[in-house]
Amino acid sequence: MANILEGQLGPIEGRIAIVVSRYNHSITQRLLDGALSTLEKNKVSEEQVDAAWVPGAWELPVAAQRFAESDEYRAVICLGAVIKGETSHDEHINRQVAESLGQLALDNDLPIAFGLLTCGTLEQALNRAGGTVGNKGEEATLAALEMVSLLERLPALE
Repeated sequence: MANILEGQLGPIEGRIAIVVSRYNHSITQRLLDGALSTLEKNKVSEEQVDAAWVPGAWELPVAAQRFAESDEYRAVICLGAVIKGETSHDEHINRQVAESLGQLALDNDLPIAFGLLTCGTLEQALNRAGGTVGNKGEEATLAALEMVSLLERLPALE
């Protein structure tokens, strides 16, 4: 039988960073609340968590990069909400932020949780920020915690 490696939820040693976009604050505050509640439920103390507000989703990667490259954090959770408007502006932001955060995770061998809502309407965003679809802040935080645990079990990079 194969040796199956999986991450576990629960308390971790070290610090967690959260970067959250102020734009669409009524949505992103709910995402942050979900993330903080999830950390607390998993026995990660407030003293282990640093959260930074940035102006918008576009600024998530640069703040996440500072946390990631400091070598002080076990994971960075990125939270934001981009809601489609009348132009294709949202597509450009979403694509670049997703690519930047993915590359940041690979470059730093660090879980960078993608909690950016990319919705067509405000109603969709509300549903994903604690409404009928759940809370993406909680989901991103659970993914970050699981990945921290899994990386402890995987072979180290050389």
